[in-house]
Amino acid sequence: MHIEEVSFVGSFKKESQCPKDKRPEFAFIGRSNVGKSSLINMLCNRKGVAKVSNTPGKTQSINYFDIDDKWYLVDLPGYGYARSSKKDRSAWEKMIERYLIVRENLQVAFVLIDLRHELQAIDREFINWMGENSIPFCLVYTKMDKLKKAQVKTNIARIQNELLKYWNSLPQQFTTSSEKHIGREEILDFIEELSNKF
Repeated sequence: MHIEEVSFVGSFKKESQCPKDKRPEFAFIGRSNVGKSSLINMLCNRKGVAKVSNTPGKTQSINYFDIDDKWYLVDLPGYGYARSSKKDRSAWEKMIERYLIVRENLQVAFVLIDLRHELQAIDREFINWMGENSIPFCLVYTKMDKLKKAQVKTNIARIQNELLKYWNSLPQQFTTSSEKHIGREEILDFIEELSNKF
Protein backbone atom coordinates (compact mmCIF):
# COMPACT_ATOMS: atom_id res chain seq x y z
CA MET A 1 0.00 0.00 0.00
CA HIS A 2 1.22 3.46 -0.88
CA ILE A 3 -0.14 6.31 1.25
CA GLU A 4 -0.70 9.58 -0.61
CA GLU A 5 -2.59 11.79 1.82
CA VAL A 6 -2.89 11.88 5.61
CA SER A 7 -5.16 14.38 7.30
CA PHE A 8 -6.04 14.87 10.96
CA VAL A 9 -9.79 14.48 11.49
CA GLY A 10 -10.09 15.27 15.19
CA SER A 11 -9.69 14.23 18.82
CA PHE A 12 -12.66 12.73 20.60
CA LYS A 13 -13.35 12.08 24.28
CA LYS A 14 -16.14 9.58 23.63
CA GLU A 15 -16.74 6.84 21.10
CA SER A 16 -20.13 8.38 20.35
CA GLN A 17 -18.36 11.52 19.06
CA CYS A 18 -16.21 9.62 16.55
CA PRO A 19 -16.86 9.80 12.79
CA LYS A 20 -20.10 8.18 11.70
CA ASP A 21 -19.25 7.30 8.09
CA LYS A 22 -18.79 3.62 7.26
CA ARG A 23 -15.08 3.39 6.72
CA PRO A 24 -12.71 0.71 8.06
CA GLU A 25 -10.77 1.71 11.17
CA PHE A 26 -7.41 0.45 12.39
CA ALA A 27 -6.46 1.34 15.95
CA PHE A 28 -3.03 1.52 17.59
CA ILE A 29 -2.59 1.11 21.32
CA GLY A 30 0.11 0.15 23.79
CA ARG A 31 1.68 0.88 27.12
CA SER A 32 2.90 4.45 27.55
CA ASN A 33 6.31 5.08 25.96
CA VAL A 34 6.12 1.98 23.75
CA GLY A 35 6.88 3.99 20.60
CA LYS A 36 3.33 4.33 19.28
CA SER A 37 3.68 7.84 17.86
CA SER A 38 6.94 6.95 16.14
CA LEU A 39 5.35 3.86 14.61
CA ILE A 40 2.35 5.82 13.32
CA ASN A 41 4.64 8.44 11.77
CA MET A 42 6.72 5.69 10.19
CA LEU A 43 3.65 3.99 8.70
CA CYS A 44 2.42 7.30 7.27
CA ASN A 45 5.96 8.19 6.14
CA ARG A 46 5.57 11.62 7.74
CA LYS A 47 7.27 13.10 10.78
CA GLY A 48 4.52 15.08 12.43
CA VAL A 49 1.36 12.99 12.13
CA ALA A 50 1.41 11.76 15.72
CA LYS A 51 3.25 13.90 18.25
CA VAL A 52 6.34 12.19 19.62
CA SER A 53 7.14 13.17 23.19
CA ASN A 54 9.64 12.16 25.84
CA THR A 55 6.79 12.51 28.33
CA PRO A 56 4.54 9.42 28.41
CA GLY A 57 0.79 9.80 28.52
CA LYS A 58 0.48 12.65 26.03
CA THR A 59 -2.31 11.01 24.02
CA GLN A 60 -5.44 11.53 26.11
CA SER A 61 -8.21 11.20 23.54
CA ILE A 62 -9.21 9.12 20.52
CA ASN A 63 -7.31 10.67 17.60
CA TYR A 64 -8.52 10.04 14.05
CA PHE A 65 -6.46 10.35 10.88
CA ASP A 66 -7.98 10.06 7.40
CA ILE A 67 -5.78 7.96 5.12
CA ASP A 68 -6.39 8.63 1.40
CA ASP A 69 -10.14 8.95 2.01
CA LYS A 70 -10.17 5.14 2.34
CA TRP A 71 -9.63 4.25 6.00
CA TYR A 72 -9.06 5.73 9.42
CA LEU A 73 -5.94 5.32 11.48
CA VAL A 74 -7.00 5.64 15.13
CA ASP A 75 -4.45 6.63 17.76
CA LEU A 76 -5.67 5.49 21.20
CA PRO A 77 -4.29 6.66 24.58
CA GLY A 78 -1.56 4.53 26.09
CA TYR A 79 -2.46 2.41 29.08
CA GLY A 80 -0.60 2.13 32.36
CA TYR A 81 0.77 5.66 32.76
CA ALA A 82 1.32 5.75 36.51
CA ARG A 83 1.88 9.50 36.87
CA SER A 84 -1.61 10.40 35.77
CA SER A 85 -4.30 10.62 38.42
CA LYS A 86 -6.55 7.66 39.22
CA LYS A 87 -9.51 9.69 38.00
CA ASP A 88 -7.83 10.40 34.64
CA ARG A 89 -6.69 6.79 34.25
CA SER A 90 -10.18 5.52 34.99
CA ALA A 91 -11.70 7.89 32.41
CA TRP A 92 -9.16 6.87 29.75
CA GLU A 93 -9.73 3.17 30.45
CA LYS A 94 -13.50 3.52 30.10
CA MET A 95 -13.08 5.54 26.90
CA ILE A 96 -10.68 2.97 25.39
CA GLU A 97 -12.76 -0.02 26.47
CA ARG A 98 -15.98 1.40 25.06
CA TYR A 99 -14.33 2.27 21.75
CA LEU A 100 -12.83 -1.21 21.38
CA ILE A 101 -16.01 -3.06 22.39
CA VAL A 102 -18.71 -1.15 20.51
CA ARG A 103 -16.95 0.28 17.47
CA GLU A 104 -18.42 -1.64 14.53
CA ASN A 105 -15.98 -0.28 11.93
CA LEU A 106 -12.89 -1.39 13.88
CA GLN A 107 -11.16 -4.02 11.78
CA VAL A 108 -8.25 -4.71 14.07
CA ALA A 109 -6.34 -3.13 16.94
CA PHE A 110 -2.55 -3.20 16.77
CA VAL A 111 -1.26 -3.81 20.30
CA LEU A 112 2.31 -2.57 20.65
CA ILE A 113 4.88 -4.30 22.85
CA ASP A 114 8.39 -2.96 23.55
CA LEU A 115 10.68 -5.78 22.46
CA ARG A 116 13.48 -4.65 24.75
CA HIS A 117 11.64 -5.88 27.85
CA GLU A 118 9.91 -8.97 29.12
CA LEU A 119 6.15 -9.00 28.76
CA GLN A 120 4.75 -6.64 31.37
CA ALA A 121 1.81 -7.69 33.52
CA ILE A 122 -0.26 -4.78 32.22
CA ASP A 123 0.37 -5.90 28.61
CA ARG A 124 -0.64 -9.47 29.42
CA GLU A 125 -3.79 -8.30 31.20
CA PHE A 126 -4.78 -6.02 28.32
CA ILE A 127 -4.16 -8.70 25.69
CA ASN A 128 -6.19 -11.23 27.68
CA TRP A 129 -8.96 -8.66 28.09
CA MET A 130 -9.02 -8.21 24.30
CA GLY A 131 -9.45 -11.95 23.89
CA GLU A 132 -12.17 -12.19 26.54
CA ASN A 133 -14.12 -9.50 24.68
CA SER A 134 -13.53 -11.02 21.22
CA ILE A 135 -11.83 -7.89 19.90
CA PRO A 136 -9.65 -8.58 16.82
CA PHE A 137 -6.04 -7.58 17.37
CA CYS A 138 -2.46 -8.07 16.22
CA LEU A 139 0.77 -7.83 18.16
CA VAL A 140 3.39 -5.32 17.06
CA TYR A 141 6.86 -5.63 18.57
CA THR A 142 8.59 -2.24 18.61
CA LYS A 143 12.18 -1.00 18.90
CA MET A 144 13.82 -4.12 17.47
CA ASP A 145 16.72 -1.94 16.25
CA LYS A 146 17.78 -1.51 19.88
CA LEU A 147 18.62 -5.23 20.11
CA LYS A 148 20.99 -7.63 18.42
CA LYS A 149 19.42 -10.10 15.98
CA ALA A 150 19.74 -13.07 18.34
CA GLN A 151 18.21 -11.08 21.19
CA VAL A 152 15.22 -10.16 19.02
CA LYS A 153 14.42 -13.85 18.48
CA THR A 154 14.98 -14.70 22.14
CA ASN A 155 12.74 -11.88 23.40
CA ILE A 156 9.95 -12.68 20.95
CA ALA A 157 10.05 -16.33 22.02
CA ARG A 158 9.82 -15.32 25.70
CA ILE A 159 6.83 -13.08 25.07
CA GLN A 160 5.10 -15.74 22.98
CA ASN A 161 5.72 -18.43 25.60
CA GLU A 162 4.29 -16.20 28.32
CA LEU A 163 1.15 -15.49 26.28
CA LEU A 164 0.72 -19.16 25.33
CA LYS A 165 0.10 -19.89 29.00
CA TYR A 166 -3.27 -18.23 28.39
CA TRP A 167 -3.82 -18.66 24.64
CA ASN A 168 -4.07 -21.76 22.44
CA SER A 169 -2.68 -19.79 19.51
CA LEU A 170 -1.51 -16.23 18.95
CA PRO A 171 -2.76 -13.65 16.44
CA GLN A 172 -0.81 -12.09 13.58
CA GLN A 173 2.48 -10.55 14.74
CA PHE A 174 4.76 -7.88 13.29
CA THR A 175 8.31 -6.95 14.27
CA THR A 176 9.14 -3.29 13.71
CA SER A 177 11.69 -0.53 13.93
CA SER A 178 10.44 3.00 13.40
CA GLU A 179 13.96 4.30 12.94
CA LYS A 180 14.81 1.81 10.20
CA HIS A 181 11.30 1.55 8.71
CA ILE A 182 11.21 -2.20 9.38
CA GLY A 183 7.76 -3.78 9.30
CA ARG A 184 6.10 -0.88 7.49
CA GLU A 185 5.20 -2.70 4.28
CA GLU A 186 3.99 -5.78 6.14
CA ILE A 187 1.59 -3.81 8.33
CA LEU A 188 0.30 -1.65 5.48
CA ASP A 189 -0.23 -4.70 3.25
CA PHE A 190 -2.19 -6.34 6.08
CA ILE A 191 -4.33 -3.21 6.47
CA GLU A 192 -4.94 -3.09 2.71
CA GLU A 193 -6.00 -6.74 2.70
CA LEU A 194 -8.55 -6.18 5.47
CA SER A 195 -9.76 -2.92 3.92
CA ASN A 196 -10.50 -4.67 0.64
CA LYS A 197 -12.71 -7.15 2.49
CA PHE A 198 -14.63 -4.47 4.38
